[in-house]
This record gives sequence, structure tokens and C-alpha cells, in this order.
Amino acid sequence: MAELLAAGFGAVFAPHVLILIILGTSVGIVFGAVPGLTAVMAIALTLPMTYSLGPVAGMALLMSLFIGATSGGLISAILLKIPGTPSSIATTFDGIPMMERGEGAKALGVGVVFSFIGTILSIAVLAVVAPWLAKVALRFGPQEYFAIAVFSLTLIATLSSGNLVKGVFAGTLGVAVSTVGIAPVEAARRFTFGMPELNSGFQTLTVLIGMFAISEVLSAARSARGMREPEAGRVELAGIRGFGFSLAEFRSQIPNALRSSAVGIGVGILPGVGSGTSNILSYIFARSRSKHPETFGTGVIDGVVASETANNAGIGGAMVPLLTLGIPGDAVTAILLGGLMVHGVQPGPLLFVTQSELVYAIFAAMTVSSVVMLLVEFFGIRIFVRLLAIPKHILLPVILVLCVIGAFGLSSRMFDAWTILVFGLLGYGFSKGGVPVAPFIIGFILGPMAETNLRRGLMLSDGNFLAFFANPIALAFLLMAVASLGWQLWRSLRGGGGAAMAGADT
Repeated sequence: MAELLAAGFGAVFAPHVLILIILGTSVGIVFGAVPGLTAVMAIALTLPMTYSLGPVAGMALLMSLFIGATSGGLISAILLKIPGTPSSIATTFDGIPMMERGEGAKALGVGVVFSFIGTILSIAVLAVVAPWLAKVALRFGPQEYFAIAVFSLTLIATLSSGNLVKGVFAGTLGVAVSTVGIAPVEAARRFTFGMPELNSGFQTLTVLIGMFAISEVLSAARSARGMREPEAGRVELAGIRGFGFSLAEFRSQIPNALRSSAVGIGVGILPGVGSGTSNILSYIFARSRSKHPETFGTGVIDGVVASETANNAGIGGAMVPLLTLGIPGDAVTAILLGGLMVHGVQPGPLLFVTQSELVYAIFAAMTVSSVVMLLVEFFGIRIFVRLLAIPKHILLPVILVLCVIGAFGLSSRMFDAWTILVFGLLGYGFSKGGVPVAPFIIGFILGPMAETNLRRGLMLSDGNFLAFFANPIALAFLLMAVASLGWQLWRSLRGGGGAAMAGADT
């Protein structure tokens, strides 16, 4: 193995490959940071350019785009209050309060460092235990996926401590919105109102752009009318050294980072789940394990660490089934599969035998790209934070135009551009009514996963729902869901949620 890694790094450090990695990582960061642009877009646009490159150079370029775009979402998530990618949703929960306190540079530094750590840990797992982990993932069927989704949905309550009723309402509405379109099994049209554009439902990125970006533009435009720029939200650069946080803070976050990496890698291995879910699950898990869960959402680095470590750890996790089984888990790995096949490489169990040099060259390229990502974002922190110095009357229209371009670029339909406006108004209404956005997004993302796998599981058991309880893994997650609900109800009865329940009636 050591010889193969050495050969892989030797191939990657060829001048032309190294230049491609630096360029790909930098472009990927831009795609991740700009709302509406994603790793899928970056890799899809670049894939034709790899035809004339060799397998090592081509895959190094694609992997660097993947890593850069996944991490780049934290920039807009923290500074502009807009998650650049679905994998940065949970970063906003504590990143935004930190930015509003003037600690935006610190939040960026924490996100950059732990993005790097999550990526490196996932690459190590990928290189060492990929075949074994892939076998474990194969044991997960519809019943297990349904139970995981149900358990995750019950955790919405942990993100609604400020107002439990409004949080549950938002989560339920998110699940309801996710049902728009053609049903996953019987292909019946639901809530389309005769509009063919709604047959495929609402795209996740469109909903995110609307709920976060457009609503933020509307809120900022309203608050800026006739008012001077507020000092809150400006980033103090004076006294910032290194990444903006202390060694003691770094040490205190090591357990959180290790747990979050495990979540990210595990979720990344499961096909169809993705980093859009892993960062939220990791955030919830970190909050539940914290000695001070009430501080989450108020601007603590624990939340940023959990989200950014998990979403980047999902990179290595997603590559496990792709390389060892030839199974892409999401849109990004599906394009990467195409990139491999373009060069005559067939992923699968024999890949580690017949193309071992290429496999370890991919590992080396991912490692080098992670280091490049760390350096580019470190030296760019002081540039990124100066975005906040741009006057609002200039910045907001630019953000709005980029959002519309990003939405239109998803499917080349003006329908998506109008859709972000609708969800922007909904997000603005949530903001004015004190309804949390996070439960809505969680419900929207996990709703299709729960419904699809429920239907598939019932088909496998001839309509017998008791079969879900006969499956040990599914039963464990369903029991955890019941325990989660019981815990939240107990807290409410004991007074922990009493204020929140009372506040729901006001």
C-alpha cells in the first residue's frame, strides 16, 4: 500500500496535474460560494475538457472541483447568510450569529480548518477500509432508509427549542411541499394543478435559494430603507491571526470533529442521502451530545465544526460505493462515474486489482486538493470578509441576479426563476412570523426519502408494515425515533419547552 501511495503522489505531483488541481480547487470554491452554482454544475461543465487528458489528470481535475465546491459553500453561508450549496445549510445556524457579532473571520477560519480535517479523515477511511464499508452499506434496504428518515424527522424538535409548535409546523410544511410532483411508485400527479413544470416537483437548490437568499435580500432591503448601515454584521479583522481561533478552542472541538466525520462518512456511503442531509444530521447529533445544547444557534463554533466537518467527510464516503461497487450515490458521483468510463475505467471490486495505480492516484489527488483548498481559503479569508464592505444597494442586486442565473441554470426554465421568488416570499414570511426555516428544509429534504422507502418496503413485504419492526436495523432506528419524541415531550412537561409552547399561542 505504501508503494502504491508513493506512486500515486508521484503521478499527481507532475507539473501539469498539479496545475490542474490548483485551478480546479479554486474554480470549485467559486462555484460553491456563489448561490445557485454547485459541484454538479462545475463537474458537468468541465467533464468534456477531460476527454483529451489522461485518466490521472482528468480525475484529479474532477476531484479537485468536487472538494473545492463542497467547502466553498461555507463562504456565502456565513458572510451572506445564504448556503452556497445544500451541504452548507447547517453552517448558517451558528455561522450567521457569529458573523452578526463581528466574528465572521473566526467562523470562516473554523469552517475552513474543519472542512480540511473532515476531508482528510474521509480520504484515510476511503483508502483503508473502503471495501469493508461498502459491504456494510449494501445491507441497507428500503426499510432501513425509511427508519433513518423517520428518526431524523423526529429530531426536528431539537432545532425548535425556541418555539416547538412553529418548528413542527415548519417541518410538516416542508414534508408537504416535497410531495408536489409525480409520486415515486404509482406515478400519480400530485398538487401539480395541471402545470407540467411541477411534475418533477421543486428542486432542492431552488428551494434553498428562495428560502435563504431571496428572503434575506427582502429582509435586508426592508431594514436598509432610510437607515444607515448597521455595525452588526461587520467583521473585525484587527487582531485576527492565523485562522482566527485559539489552539485551546481547536483541541476542545476534536471530539466533535471526530463524531461529525463519522456521521459524514457513514451518510456519504449510503446512496441517495448525500451531504445535504449529513450536515444537518451531524449538527443535530452534536447538539444532542453537547453539555450546553441551548447555546447552539446563538453563534458557537461547535455548530460550524459539526456541519463543515460532516459535509466534507461525505466526499470520501461517497467515493466508497463508487470505486468499490460502481454505484454512484448522488448526482456528483454519477458524473464522476461517467468521467471514469470516458477513460475506459470500470469501477467495481476488480478496480483495486486491475487499476490500483489509478485508484491511489485519485487518493493522492484528493489529498493534495484538500491542502490547496486549505491554503486558498486561508489566504482568501481577508478578501472574503471584505464582501461585507460593499454597499447594500450594490451587493443586493448582484446577489439577486446571481440567484436568478443559478436557478435558471438548473433546467433552463423561467419557471425555476419564478419559483425562487415564491419561496423567497415564504422565507420572508417565516422570518416575520418567527417560524424557523431549518425544520422546513429538513422536512423538504427527508420527506421524499421517507415516502419512497416506505412504499418500497411495503412492496417488498406485500403491504405488511410489521416487517419494518422485524428488521433489526430498522427497528433500532424506529425505537430511537420513539425515544427522541418521548424525550422532547418529557422536556416540555418538565418546563424545558413550556415557554416555547406558550409562545406558540401568542
